[in-house]
Amino acid sequence: MSATQSPPQTLAQKLIAKAAGRSQVSVGEIVNCRVDLAMFHDSSGPRRLQPMLEELGAKVWDTSKVVLVMDHYVPERDEDSRRIVRIARDWAVAQKLPHVYDSIGICHVVVPQKGHLRPGMFAVGGDSHSPTGGAFGAYMFGVGATEMLGVVVTGELWVRVPETIRMRWSNRLPPGVTAKDMMLAMIGQFGMNGGAYQAMEFCGPAVQALSMQERMTMSNMSAEIGSQVGLIAPDATTRDWLAAHGAPGVEIEGWHTDEGAACTTHDYDAAALSPQVAAPHSPANTRPVGDYVDVAIQAAYIGACTGAKLEDLRAAASILKGHRVASGFSLMVAPASVQDQEQAEREGVMGVLRDAGAEVLATACGACSGYGGSIPDGANVIATTARNFKGRMGSPTAQIYLASPYTVAASALRGRVTDPREVLA
Repeated sequence: MSATQSPPQTLAQKLIAKAAGRSQVSVGEIVNCRVDLAMFHDSSGPRRLQPMLEELGAKVWDTSKVVLVMDHYVPERDEDSRRIVRIARDWAVAQKLPHVYDSIGICHVVVPQKGHLRPGMFAVGGDSHSPTGGAFGAYMFGVGATEMLGVVVTGELWVRVPETIRMRWSNRLPPGVTAKDMMLAMIGQFGMNGGAYQAMEFCGPAVQALSMQERMTMSNMSAEIGSQVGLIAPDATTRDWLAAHGAPGVEIEGWHTDEGAACTTHDYDAAALSPQVAAPHSPANTRPVGDYVDVAIQAAYIGACTGAKLEDLRAAASILKGHRVASGFSLMVAPASVQDQEQAEREGVMGVLRDAGAEVLATACGACSGYGGSIPDGANVIATTARNFKGRMGSPTAQIYLASPYTVAASALRGRVTDPREVLA
């Protein structure tokens, strides 16, 4: 693809044009796109798709482009979860699916770790946090079961070419402040529908300075700001990370927004950002951590695709090293993938967390999707998850506060919402 096009195109337009077999597309156009990857999990996939496919007498268009991850109902705890996971496993065998990942972590982390995502792809996922793929310069978003059925049968999906909203971050984040804080700040400003189901692109020096896992957190939580995708232009960081995860030699040239392309831009200063906390029961209830320091906390959850990747575990350990959580305080850690947990074990990170009093849970979606019953009723809980809707984490009476792994770990030490910079200092 040439680096320049006339008229100038946004990254979103370029990605859609490629999928549509076009040289360029215009905002508002409806185009038919070829799907490079369809991802679904035990909850969203076979139990919904299998009966519809059988009713149609239809087959999967290309099993090599389908990825199935068992992450929501594992480890199975009751007959219902066993039934759901059994359907998924049996269907995977019947379809001879080549890409099945069973109980090794959360789909949004496992799929890129297994080398399935790369710049220029057009992908869909049967989960609302599928925009995580945007961190790799892929146009990836979540679809419902009916749309996924159409994709699985035809390998195609129509899309309306979106407007682009660029979130441009200058400078660099200070110590103890993360991509999670950046996202919470933007969601707090614009609300959960602020993205208007358009294409959001994160850019600027502070975004380029982020590691790949931090970029994944950012793109993932574009779902919470209501955009269709959360894109980050691929660069050497993207290429090097993918090369280390089974996708060598990816093409990054040209996958960026052209100078002069039509878009709305909002500017932020990363150096001025403080740790952020979202109060119950919405990520949009976000304010700086200092506004909540008097809130007592009884439990902390370090888990989910936004808060328990390797770098998240390292961040929590940097706070907790040499300390123990308060007596009677519940600290739960559910690593996002087996790969990340194993690396954290080798580095001594998991040992630090256990020594601090953490109970280590399974590498799965767990309490983030309300499964496993680990969130205590009636408690104030601070969590690294992406959402804090009432009852989402399993307990209808728990009050969930959202924050970064640094802030969650610092709060676990003090038994109240705590600015992690106090502990780091």
